[in-house]
Amino acid sequence: MPDPSTYRPAVGSIPEGPGVYRFRDTHGRVIYVGKAKSLRSRLNSYFADLAGLHPRTRQMVTTAAHVDWTVVSTEVEALQLEYNWIKEFEPRFNVRYRDDKSFPSLAVTLYEEYPRLQVMRGPKRKGVRYFGPYSHAWAIRETLDLLLRVFPARTCSTGVFKRAGQIGRPCLLGYIGKCSAPCVGNVTAVEHRQIVDDFCDFMGGRTDTLIRRLDRQMAEAAAEQEYERAARLRDDIGALRRALEKQAVVLGDGTDADVVAFAQDDLEASVQVFHVRGGRVRGQRGWIVDKVEDVGTADLVAQFLLQVYGGDADADGSGAASRDAVPREILVPELPEDVEAHIRRLSDLRGGPVGIRVPQRGDKRALMDTVQRNAGEAFARHRIKRASDLTARSLALAEIQESLDLSEAPLRIECIDVSHVQGTNVVGSLVVFEDGVPKRSDYRRFLISSEGGRDDTLSVAEVVRRRFARYLREQSEIGGGLVGDAADRPEIALGARRKFAYPPNLVVVDGGAPQVQAAQAVLDDMGIEDIAVVGLAKRMEEIWVPGQADPVILARTSEALYLLQRIRDEAHRFAITHHRQRRSKSMLASVLDDVPGLGEVRRKALLVKFGSLRALRAASVDQVSEVPGVGPKTAEAVVAALAEDTEASERRANGVRS
Repeated sequence: MPDPSTYRPAVGSIPEGPGVYRFRDTHGRVIYVGKAKSLRSRLNSYFADLAGLHPRTRQMVTTAAHVDWTVVSTEVEALQLEYNWIKEFEPRFNVRYRDDKSFPSLAVTLYEEYPRLQVMRGPKRKGVRYFGPYSHAWAIRETLDLLLRVFPARTCSTGVFKRAGQIGRPCLLGYIGKCSAPCVGNVTAVEHRQIVDDFCDFMGGRTDTLIRRLDRQMAEAAAEQEYERAARLRDDIGALRRALEKQAVVLGDGTDADVVAFAQDDLEASVQVFHVRGGRVRGQRGWIVDKVEDVGTADLVAQFLLQVYGGDADADGSGAASRDAVPREILVPELPEDVEAHIRRLSDLRGGPVGIRVPQRGDKRALMDTVQRNAGEAFARHRIKRASDLTARSLALAEIQESLDLSEAPLRIECIDVSHVQGTNVVGSLVVFEDGVPKRSDYRRFLISSEGGRDDTLSVAEVVRRRFARYLREQSEIGGGLVGDAADRPEIALGARRKFAYPPNLVVVDGGAPQVQAAQAVLDDMGIEDIAVVGLAKRMEEIWVPGQADPVILARTSEALYLLQRIRDEAHRFAITHHRQRRSKSMLASVLDDVPGLGEVRRKALLVKFGSLRALRAASVDQVSEVPGVGPKTAEAVVAALAEDTEASERRANGVRS
């Protein structure tokens, strides 16, 4: 593993101006590309103390063996050069926006003498105008089927078009009126081009003008008693309106915008973008991206603006494709640090002004919330898909066995987490996964003693001790015979109550080296030697093994790390839920302690009836008096005490001394 100090540039050799830099590995491959306003400040940060770097950044600088840079004049030039290098080298430590599937678009081949309407995937081509992308190809074909009766443009391939011209007979679409049949000269090239231009105007959002024109033509035909032509125009208008109904109107002002939202964890992010053209959602795209560095939402937005809107600039030298790809407005959840540079770059690509902003209210804020929900759901589906894949689970267990040098695959994994607020209401959780899936019947919760709640290591040690004390007790019942009155209890003989008699292959502790050492010390004291213990630290995603100075680093895309994260997250969820319940009940009990005439039995009855302090605060005197044992006077005292406590809380929140 290269030492960053061996290739650190000499002091004073790094320029202070803006530029783009590349990290290369021992084979000369570019593994990371970045830009900076000040190259000296940014590059020096990579050569700081390794212990203070984010683990992914530390992995990158220890993988690299060389760094070079190029100085540029402006931030816009730096953005463009960064995009070009990312596209050329595809560095593995950069966030890369790759579609989770290939999205089709409705393409119009304007470069041909007789332009063709077709479904097209893949990179953008010069001289082609695109509408979309759409989620499914059938959605494009359905839209085309409705619109071809109004805009009978060519949809056939070049071979079919030439063959029809040679034999002098159009295809079926020409006979049924869904193609103007330019192949046999039914319309001239100029007339066919006008049909295509009208189609592009309609798809581009100028729908009202076209429908009004058809309405006027229909009225004129009816006035001239050309009823067949008027009926045909009526049907055309109906087809156009049906096509419009299939695209939800979300913005009444005809806005052209892309709305972007993210859902993320420490390793991955789900990205969703809605393409709104003419006030309607014309398409939707999604990505699942790997977060190699410690990047936040603003950084993800910056990479999105750089990569997603970069490729279309090269597709069409005329700029038409770029103007379609870059909308007038881009709505994002957070603004990137160098937003002005991105605005200038995208404005140059589009050939007109581009706005990048965070919507605060109104229809655009509501649409942003919708896109955010879609991103969250896509991320949840992505995680569930991985979790439900039997092959992926088997691979994960095998990778864990190999990475941790276990004697067998960890078919049963138990994870321990602790939750508290400043040492109060300390609770522990134990979740169990068998064959990579949760076994919720074996989940357990622990109330931590006041001594154990002083810090996390003592709390973890207490949970481990109590869990494995139960394990040893049940093992003794099985191995040494049933003792006491248990011999006469058939449910014990059948093992119905022995939830902990089956030991785990691996115990995962939510924490780093101190928590792992505490758990291992408990197992050593209890004489348990055949159960492995590891710790998975939050954010760092490093696996700590007892007795090892350095953690085990798993590949960020490995199934093993994903499974361990999922188990850790489930333990955290289980612990925090229990903690919140305990805290709510303790707050309720503390408020009611001084209410006259309300003893322990009546307080418990109130807890059973209302369940939480919030529910009790919202209750009336009559509702409180319905609790068994609570009379009208006591109910009034309870409501008064809660009202006084609420006022005191509000005064504290406002900084006013009572």
